[in-house]
Amino acid sequence: MVYTSGFWLDPETESLETAQDRKMEMVCKKLFMEPGKKFLDIGCGWGTLVTYASKYFGMDSTGVTLAHEGADWGNKQIRDFGIKEEQARILRKDYRDIPKGKKWDCISCLEMGEHVGIRKFKGFIEMIYNMLEDDGRFYLQQAGLRANPGAFKKGEHKQDLVWGLFMNEYIFSGADASLPLKFLVDSLQSANFEVAHIENVGVHYSHTIHKWYYNWLGNEEYITEHYGQFWFRLWQLFLRWSVDIGAQGSSTCWAITSHKNLDSVDRNQYIGQANMGLWMDLREP
Repeated sequence: MVYTSGFWLDPETESLETAQDRKMEMVCKKLFMEPGKKFLDIGCGWGTLVTYASKYFGMDSTGVTLAHEGADWGNKQIRDFGIKEEQARILRKDYRDIPKGKKWDCISCLEMGEHVGIRKFKGFIEMIYNMLEDDGRFYLQQAGLRANPGAFKKGEHKQDLVWGLFMNEYIFSGADASLPLKFLVDSLQSANFEVAHIENVGVHYSHTIHKWYYNWLGNEEYITEHYGQFWFRLWQLFLRWSVDIGAQGSSTCWAITSHKNLDSVDRNQYIGQANMGLWMDLREP
């Protein structure tokens, strides 16, 4: 029950669950989590990262989602993991209704920013800046597109456009903030964030979706019985197509760690972490 990409060391031999555990471990370490700190996950899905941060890093964690079932399932997961309500909770709220005035040590947003949209995205990042403690960390993970200078001047990537139109029509209608990296960095810097690390996890998405694809095929009978043949075949096409799209770079995903661009920030914490995904000991999350 993790919506976003796992992080792989060996996609040929590892399970999806191992890659997803490693991904959550990596996010927690990128945010310098430790007991007693306050963590906010915006667009928390099923709340698995919230649960992980509280159970294994001792965080006071809050997740925000619009989904009734996501909030209910996430809060049950928290209880099932033996975590007290005072330490972790999932709130069913729009991101714009997160209480103002409270500060967080760690904030993450994994794959929700696309749904904020281009027009409101910079305001969204400014809102996060104002909610973050001065020495806090922000982890943004967002789908991105290949930068195409001019009209396919440096290589024909026509499938990129076709896949994007298919996505907009059938899969994620109205999600329009999947853009090249420049847009994300400009938005962060405009809000006075300093970017500490950028990691391209697009190929990790390709392998993750490949596992999702086989999970989908393995549940054909259940899906067609409950939702019909159309939806089964539509997502069969989308998932398998997306494996190749991620592998060839048509669509990618950026993992960006940042902090407030203040003189007081301890930048020594980043020494030795040129590439946080490779630097970390993530073999046994």
